[in-house]
Amino acid sequence: MSAPAQTLGGDTPRGFVFALTAYLLWGFLPLYLKLVEHVATLEVLAHRVVWSLPIALAVLVALGRTDSLSVAIRTPRMLGMACLTAALISVNWGVYVWAIQTEQALEAALGYYINPLFSIFLGAVLLGERLSPRQWAAVALAACAVAVLTVEAGRLPLAALTLTVSWGFYAYFKRSLPVGPNQGFTLEILLLLPVALGYLVWLQGQGGLHLTQGGMRDALLLLGCGVITAVPLMIYANGAKLLTLSTIAIMQYIAPTMIFLIAVFVFAEPFGTARAIAFPMIWAALVLYTSEIVGRRLRRPAR
Repeated sequence: MSAPAQTLGGDTPRGFVFALTAYLLWGFLPLYLKLVEHVATLEVLAHRVVWSLPIALAVLVALGRTDSLSVAIRTPRMLGMACLTAALISVNWGVYVWAIQTEQALEAALGYYINPLFSIFLGAVLLGERLSPRQWAAVALAACAVAVLTVEAGRLPLAALTLTVSWGFYAYFKRSLPVGPNQGFTLEILLLLPVALGYLVWLQGQGGLHLTQGGMRDALLLLGCGVITAVPLMIYANGAKLLTLSTIAIMQYIAPTMIFLIAVFVFAEPFGTARAIAFPMIWAALVLYTSEIVGRRLRRPAR
């Protein structure tokens, strides 16, 4: 999913269309991933990496922004930070694929609902940002919701928490990567490429590569993993630059809400009493979080 981004100006219709398109594509992603649920999670993850690269490179060439990518590759500090963000995003993608394949789409939705609350918590702990009482209440509500689910299941909702933590730290460290979002994404894919290709070659040697052994349908779906991975992320990256923080803060709930609805009404995942308590707590927390951002924007003096 996505981390909030702020613009210097106001919202633009073009930015809204870009962001809405990205969130809708992310929202429908579980339906696509369900079509490849018979393929091992690591193979799906590897295909997401490999087939994203041609799209990412094509976008950079079209925009004429390959120079900054070359500079990043030759800068050790930037390369080291990109290795860290690449590792975090690969964990996020892999756990998300696994959650959909193992009928835990509701946990995936929970993870992405909690994400903005975790981000403001990180800001307080790591950046020394002062949280308002309303923001602390939102974080506390989210923690209570996780506690409810933990008591009911007898275990932590690990898929949800892994998605939250991996994306939260990915967004945090991504701030230290001084290249544009498209270049940064391409750099991450380049770093993940040797591992992904190596795994696919090994899998082919074992006779278990679905791309070549699973028929035309599997081959097309796995090739399409590049499209479903790169296209929404790059569309979002361009849209976020044209929207204010408060608009992004509200729009980012589109995707987890769609995932939630698909999980309940399409995948027929059990909702249960604990989730009927926990999810409204999360929604209430998000209302507090969003109202704080909107309130700050309304109080900001006009320029």
